[in-house]
Amino acid sequence: MSEENIDVLLVEDNPQEAEIIRLYLAKVYSKNYRIRHVRSISAALRSVLVEAFPSVILLDLNLPDADGLLGFQRLIDVVPGVPVVILTNHNEESTAARAVGAGAQDYLIKREVSATSLHRAILFAMQRQYSGQALAKVKERYALAVAGANDCIWDWDAVSDVAYFSPRWQELVGLPVDCTVNRLSDWFERVHPDDVAILRRLVQAKYLGERHHFEHEHRLRHESGDYLWVYARGVVLTDGKGNAARMAGSISSIAKRKQTENQLVRRALHDPLTGLPNRVLFMDRLQQALRRFKRNNDLRFAVFYFDLNRFKLVNDSLGHSAGDSLLVSIARRLLSVIRPGDTVARLGGDEFAVLVGDIDDESDTRQVSERIHHLFQQEFSIAGRGLHSSASIGVAVVTRKYQSAEELLRDADLAMYRAKRSESENTVIYDRAMHRAAIDRIHMETDLRYALMRNEFLVYYQPIVTLAEQRIVAFEALLRWRHPEKGLLAPDSFLSVIEDTGMLSELSWWVLEQACRQAREWAADGAPPGICVNVSVGMFRTKDAAQRLKDIVLGAGIPPQSLSLELTERDCMDHEQVSQSVLSDLREFGIKIHMDDFGTGYSSLSYLQRCAYDTLKIDKSCVQGLGSEGQSQATIKTIVGLGRILDMNVVAEGVESRSQLEALLSLECPEAQGYWFSRPVPPAEAGALLRSSAPIGR
Repeated sequence: MSEENIDVLLVEDNPQEAEIIRLYLAKVYSKNYRIRHVRSISAALRSVLVEAFPSVILLDLNLPDADGLLGFQRLIDVVPGVPVVILTNHNEESTAARAVGAGAQDYLIKREVSATSLHRAILFAMQRQYSGQALAKVKERYALAVAGANDCIWDWDAVSDVAYFSPRWQELVGLPVDCTVNRLSDWFERVHPDDVAILRRLVQAKYLGERHHFEHEHRLRHESGDYLWVYARGVVLTDGKGNAARMAGSISSIAKRKQTENQLVRRALHDPLTGLPNRVLFMDRLQQALRRFKRNNDLRFAVFYFDLNRFKLVNDSLGHSAGDSLLVSIARRLLSVIRPGDTVARLGGDEFAVLVGDIDDESDTRQVSERIHHLFQQEFSIAGRGLHSSASIGVAVVTRKYQSAEELLRDADLAMYRAKRSESENTVIYDRAMHRAAIDRIHMETDLRYALMRNEFLVYYQPIVTLAEQRIVAFEALLRWRHPEKGLLAPDSFLSVIEDTGMLSELSWWVLEQACRQAREWAADGAPPGICVNVSVGMFRTKDAAQRLKDIVLGAGIPPQSLSLELTERDCMDHEQVSQSVLSDLREFGIKIHMDDFGTGYSSLSYLQRCAYDTLKIDKSCVQGLGSEGQSQATIKTIVGLGRILDMNVVAEGVESRSQLEALLSLECPEAQGYWFSRPVPPAEAGALLRSSAPIGR
């Protein structure tokens, strides 16, 4: 119904009084009143049920079927949203007032009613009813929001010092639902002691503006005694002096978020496989230990850095899942041998580090390293089978010279590198000489990368002779480096750097090309010797490696039979699957295969037959023992006999004296090489030796 049309339900049993009401409302020209007149509550109820609800009800309290508040109550139960104005006499004014208290919008004394007062009472009643309904909806909406929210809603009045907390507060802290909480201190008393000071400063500070927002995360004590993380936010209303006059806001549980954050932090700082601290956390603890040492030099500590020997073999043979199981088992054992307060971490791959405090002297580090090595001596059960492993450990003990955690770990790594290359030590403690060696190694690595471009490499040749006639039958090609500052360098001084930088394969191919070209020049002079080149099986991993080598031989124009490839037995066994297929292809092409350093490894007879070498080269360590050790003579005699049985040639390396030469002759060794005959020489000198008719040797 529009504002200009007002539907009035008049409940009045006196016809004269009803008519007066009609006349009064008819005088109001600004509104169009439509009046429905009934004489009883029963009739009123039938009217509102049959017709539309009225805009307002004018109700007499004294009716035939209801007296006093009874009729009013029956009516508003049916039409609760319709405003009611009570029409009463003087003697019923107290009853009318109670009706207003029960929900009526107003009451009028009949004898005092005028057109104006009646019109105004109707309009005010309708307005108050609609405003009340709107307010009720707002309150209902607010109550539902508060009840449905996961937050505790709070409000505090500084004047009365009374606080309000929504029912969610009791649920949040584990209080009974009927427990009364009306003080701000009820909140602050539950805040964790480490957090409450900051919260108090936020809410008690003086603010320049009239309104200030604040946010704070803190721990709140539950009735169980546990603390839970909550997030409080609020707005502070201030007085003219900048003091808080009123505050209101919410408190939310952030326990799940904190749990997620803690999980993320743990994942960021711990290794997901073993659960150990990772590199980031280890470096942080190492830096803290270094700061403590700077403040007090008595708080010495050490860093142990190690990785597993031949761990790649576990992954390659048993699979990465077995490798992971081994790492987990090692982590568990490490945790069992370190002291409380020390830190063991997995830095990546198979690398581990241990931070050990309370170090007095070097003997303490030895005890720790012995405990670590002892845990590796026990068998690991991996993938249903027994497995053994070992480690090389590097140790760096803190001194005043260290300025960062990175320096300590670097030096422990250098010491570990030394331990891995040592044949006698599985634990090495860092000293300054290692750092100097590392710097030299870096410089050498840089120089090596430019050496090939600057043509600083060259090939020397050492003759291989028959012992009976001392006649040259072949040359072994040996790499040399003409260093711009250090002069001519043999491979022993830079070979390990070449291997680590990945240049070994590239240089091996270069030496092969140079040696084959040199063999072609010697053949052109009418004296074609054999040429032997040291290679690594690793360079034959690519599919076209065998063909590339064939192309080099064909391009040089030399017979394939004149080229021999020298490989160590360890290299062949580590890459047996690759070596057998590639080397078999090359042997069919005509290239010969030599086993270098024979007598120092663990080859079996079946392996020698399977790989079908052409020549066994006796390691110089066996030759140098001739004359002083009967065992060396027996070893060489056995190898010579083995070569004869397997139809393989035998070459003794490292012959440096006449006594060694005579011993080899007595053992009927076919061929030899060494300083006794000639040092490695440049191509021109090698050609002169080749053209000489005199027996080679002193």
